[in-house]
Amino acid sequence: MSDVAAIHNLVQKHTELKSEIAKIIVGQEKVIDQLLLCIFSGGHALLVGVPGLAKTLMVNTISEALGLNFKRIQFTPDLMPSDILGSEILDENRQFKFVKGPVFSNIILADEINRTPPKTQAALLEAMQERSVTIAGINHKLDLPYFVLATQNPIEQEGTYPLPEAQLDRFMFAVKLEYPSFEEEVQVVKRTTSDVSQKINPLFTAQEIIDFQHLIRRIPVADNVVEYAVTLVSKTRPDSNLATDFVKNYLDWGAGPRASQNLILAAKAHAAFNGKFSPDIEDVIAVATSVLRHRIIKNYKADAEGITEEMIIAKLV
Repeated sequence: MSDVAAIHNLVQKHTELKSEIAKIIVGQEKVIDQLLLCIFSGGHALLVGVPGLAKTLMVNTISEALGLNFKRIQFTPDLMPSDILGSEILDENRQFKFVKGPVFSNIILADEINRTPPKTQAALLEAMQERSVTIAGINHKLDLPYFVLATQNPIEQEGTYPLPEAQLDRFMFAVKLEYPSFEEEVQVVKRTTSDVSQKINPLFTAQEIIDFQHLIRRIPVADNVVEYAVTLVSKTRPDSNLATDFVKNYLDWGAGPRASQNLILAAKAHAAFNGKFSPDIEDVIAVATSVLRHRIIKNYKADAEGITEEMIIAKLV
């Protein structure tokens, strides 16, 4: 199949996928769009939202519709790296045998990742970056495609271990979940308080998703679009020649080169989902907030004046 035909096929499958997910999930279309962009770009996402917004249900539904394995890990202060990665045990023949942990799945929901100490957070981040884990000196490859969705609760910050900037940078997107609208909440209550259940049909195989990830990487990008993405990221750095007075006033640190890479990858996926054969500047702008939101660090002045990351990014684009 040619790449042109493959993009037409992806557009059709993407439409079918969204209608399949809508059988279970009411609203949250922007969030679902961003999670699908992340999966097909080969990235990971950090989801920030208050409890009860169906984060687990959403990820489970997406994994079912994609035909992938799904595991949920509840992060707690006493969770150890071996609880995630697995450990070696002595079998009946007195031989060491490796028992795989929940990290060995296609889609991982790392629930409340900031509730566990940095040692355990770091264990998951090796898997995210390398797509493999090392136990007792032996490297174990993870199944592909591999996608980590970590959640953070924006309230209740007591007893948490905030993710360091270097770890936050591993997430392609930071996605904010908002409360549903009145009409959506009415629909949610009607659906979840009845005895009717919907069946999700898997639409992809793991290999098809990997093929689409390669297809997105093959999409050509014009030089001016790459330069726009790199310029946008450079503008977030207060010590850059491109930084405006607004950025110098309100930001301590800007985004690194991984932000530029993720902007282009996500723009390619955004273009492909919309049936385009090459991304333009509008595609970069469409993904900019999710890519940059967690990579810029505001100063005390921005906090005092109520300036949000979204306001700063909107000003830059």
